[in-house]
Amino acid sequence: MADNRGLRINEQIRVREVRLIDEKGVQKGIVPTLEALNMARASGLDLVEVAPQAKPPACKILDYGKYRFEMEKKIRDSKKKQKLQMLKEIRMQPKIDSHDLDFKAKHVSQFLAAGDKVKVTIRFRGRELAHTELGLVVLNNVLKRLGDDFVVEKQPAMEGRFMSMTVAPKAKK
Repeated sequence: MADNRGLRINEQIRVREVRLIDEKGVQKGIVPTLEALNMARASGLDLVEVAPQAKPPACKILDYGKYRFEMEKKIRDSKKKQKLQMLKEIRMQPKIDSHDLDFKAKHVSQFLAAGDKVKVTIRFRGRELAHTELGLVVLNNVLKRLGDDFVVEKQPAMEGRFMSMTVAPKAKK
């Protein structure tokens, strides 16, 4: 019984008296710990400390194995509802053609629709570094093609030979 998730049960409860709730959910009031433990054993169940921060701590008489299973089940169900947000990256060059830009913007909008963040990166090579304003124009064109279903998380900025910005989907209400 080493892995009980921070909950104290039966003999691990070391306070003088506890606020007791029986197996039917009825409050029994403040009871000495030994008496509460004897009541739990008489019904063939465990005494579980459910609110250790209370004064005196609140304890329930219940089947600890079943209680732990129910708590783990709640945790598993809450994890199922979470969606892990990925960071996708689309790379371009400043001399991209309008058709290619449409194609890349379509990919960005698909990623956003799937709920992922997208990092749009412009790679500069050689003499292109002298004209970084062209990269900014390309990034603004991507934003125009996307519409309004996104939020710019990170504004366009230079990072070495790359200019990038991050867009995320708008939060659903």
